[in-house]
Amino acid sequence: MPGWDETVGAVAGDSGMLVVDTGATLGDGARARRYLHERFGLPVTHVALTHPHFDHVLGASAFAGVEVYGAVGIEDLLVHSKDELRQDAVRHGVDPREAAEAVDVLVHPHHRVAGELTVQLGGREALLANVGPAHTAHDLAVVVPGVLGGPDVVFCGDLVEESGEPQAGPDSHPVHWPAALDRLLALGGEDARYVPGHGAVVEAAFVRAQRDALAERFGTV
Repeated sequence: MPGWDETVGAVAGDSGMLVVDTGATLGDGARARRYLHERFGLPVTHVALTHPHFDHVLGASAFAGVEVYGAVGIEDLLVHSKDELRQDAVRHGVDPREAAEAVDVLVHPHHRVAGELTVQLGGREALLANVGPAHTAHDLAVVVPGVLGGPDVVFCGDLVEESGEPQAGPDSHPVHWPAALDRLLALGGEDARYVPGHGAVVEAAFVRAQRDALAERFGTV
């Protein structure tokens, strides 16, 4: 997406689509939904929110009527931290009116993922895995098995960033972050393609190098 270079992912099955993250505004979400319908001709049936930061969740209400998933605890955070979410969006350049509108109608997850959960899309499936705390207290990854011999795909959220350094804000748990990346690597394997929350698709070696850099920076548990 333009602006913050955040990634919106899509997994298309025979009967519907899973969208991974939704952009920073209702307009972003609506444009993504329209593009995906034109591209695949399928309804969006599921949305997975990788973590509760504005540039990944504020487009969610553009996907009204869709089943929304998030790591357990994310719904409470979104309910009780609306002002902080709006302020963070505005501080990073979102128009104040757009930020307020998106927060006012924000869709909260209907399904809380505590461990792992498989979503069926008709001929395709996606594994949702709660791998935090790390970048936030509520980090969700999405693992999609490869087809016809192709590699698995792992949507990482901001556990992995390619277009900049990983951001460890006040809501992060940096000493747990390397372990979360170990979990991602175990879920995807050496041959998977890893989709960062920001930037281009990377391979396992990139994730491992970022894991080692975070361990050196923050230590590990």
